[in-house]
Parts: sequence; structure tokens; C-alpha cells
Amino acid sequence: MIRYIRHDNIDFAKWDHCIDHSVNGMFYAYAWYLDMTADNWDALVEDDYSAVMPLPFREKAWIKYIYQPFFIQQLGIFSTYRLNEGVTERFLKAIPGEFRFADFNLNTYNLLSEGHPSIGGKGITHELDLIFPYAHLQEGYSANTRRNIKRARAKEVFITNAGRPEDIILAFRQNRGKLGVPFVEKDYRVLRHLIYAGLHKGMVSLRFAYGQTNDFCAGIVFFKSHHKVVLLFSGSTPEARNNGAMSLLIDQFIQEHAGKELVLDFEGSADPGLARFYRGFGSEECVFLRIIMNRMPFPSESLLGGYRWIKNRCKQQKNA
Repeated sequence: MIRYIRHDNIDFAKWDHCIDHSVNGMFYAYAWYLDMTADNWDALVEDDYSAVMPLPFREKAWIKYIYQPFFIQQLGIFSTYRLNEGVTERFLKAIPGEFRFADFNLNTYNLLSEGHPSIGGKGITHELDLIFPYAHLQEGYSANTRRNIKRARAKEVFITNAGRPEDIILAFRQNRGKLGVPFVEKDYRVLRHLIYAGLHKGMVSLRFAYGQTNDFCAGIVFFKSHHKVVLLFSGSTPEARNNGAMSLLIDQFIQEHAGKELVLDFEGSADPGLARFYRGFGSEECVFLRIIMNRMPFPSESLLGGYRWIKNRCKQQKNA
């Protein structure tokens, strides 16, 4: 039986135990991670936490709606048993009617039949299986990726795991962050707290690149759980675009972890240029479903205004 449980009544020990032992567990779904990223979240829980589904939500103009928080690419159903279309269907039907609107992502293991009315689109992530030797993985690199790595070495880009997370965040804010990314000050604070919490839990590793003058030029935050490493966040300066630092950062990470039972998840991108960059390392596209549910009542200016606000906010988050 699937029950709707409000946040204060969730047994967080059982919740995290379920995520730990899920066939599709991801760090995004741990209670502490959700507490840091979601404004509010309740949950759907099956039986004694054999499967769970977090429901991050907000309220706007008296409308309670489910949304996809920043720094979480995928959520959906996490289960200790094998998943199929029927499981996804049961959980979606169990979402309470008090949520008048929903726009959120499932994870790559949550399936639905083609043409299902709740499917509002598909997201793409890029994954690279690191189980193979480094020489084999290198063969999958594109010619452009090889050129970037060669240029970085020629320009004596130095890679280290010692540095400050704030440098990565600042590089992002001063460069790509100025190009319409809808982060506000609070979002950057959340990101910083996530990184330090992950470091404390032994789930985060950082990589930093420095140029010829020993100035920081690029950095990446990697988050690891469940035999998967996710490229959660990165930041770079204009220098990195010229010296190939980001390519060298990723290449060295791949070299360090080649031959391990580990998948590198680039987190995909709606930006064609970034997607092409990730594919340049031999990664493969993996699809996850976007769910949209509209239970809005008919016309009321306040409700319609709230509905438009929700749609615009969801669109901003999708393009972040």
C-alpha cells in the first residue's frame, strides 16, 4: 500500500535505509540532501519503506505544486525491488489531489508507456561506464576532446584536488552565471552547503585547474553514491576556454577511476554545446521522463496568474 506522509511524520532512518538499498538509489534522494535543496517536501511511501517517492513542493497564489529543485536532476521512485511501468503508474496515481500542478523529473529507472498522458517531455543525461581500462576509454574520445587535452598539457595546466569550493562557485557566478541562469543568492548558499556537507560525508571530491601563472581557471564538483559519480557543478574562467582546462580535468578524473565499477554521469544538458562536450568523452545518452500534471480548476484570475508563474519558473529551471 502506498501512503502519503507529510514531512514531519517521515521516518528518516527508514527513508535513508531505503535509498541505501534501492536498485536505483541516488544521493539526490537522501533526506539530508532534500532538506537542503527543497523548500518543502513530503513523500509517498510503500509498505514499510520498500519504495519511496519524494514530493518537493511550493505554494504560490494558494496553489500547492510539485517542482524540481535546483541541484537535483532526477527524483521519482526509489525502490528496493525491481521497477516497471506498473510501479510508476501506481505512484503517480497516489499523488494527492491537494497538489494542483506538478512539473518534475523521474529517474532513468522509472518507466511509463509511450504516449502516457503524464509525460510532459524527456530529459537527457550522459553517462560513461568507467569499468574499462583507460586506454579503451580514450579510444572513445572525439578528435576535439583530444585536441583540448593536448592544448591543456602544452599550456602546462596543473590539476589538483586541493582548493576551495568557493573558487568554483565564484568562477561560475562571474561567467556563465551572468548569462541568464536563474540562480539567486540563496541558491549559491545552498550549493556551498551541499558541497561541504558532501565533503563531510565523504561523498564529494573536487578537482581544480590552474593556468601557467598559477591562477585558478576551472573546477568541478563530483558527487559519488551507489557506484555512480555525478558531475554536479563546475565553474570556469575565460582562460579555461582557451587552455582546455575543463577537458583535462575530466580526462584526469577518468584516468584515476578507469577500471573501477563506477559510472560517470555528466548530468546531461539542454545546451547543445555542453551536450556535445560531454559526448566528446565517449558518453552515452540516457533518458529520463519529465512529468506534468495539471489539476487546476477553471478560471479564476488568481489561479491563472499562479499557473502562469509556475510554468515560467519550471521553464527557467529546465534551462538552468
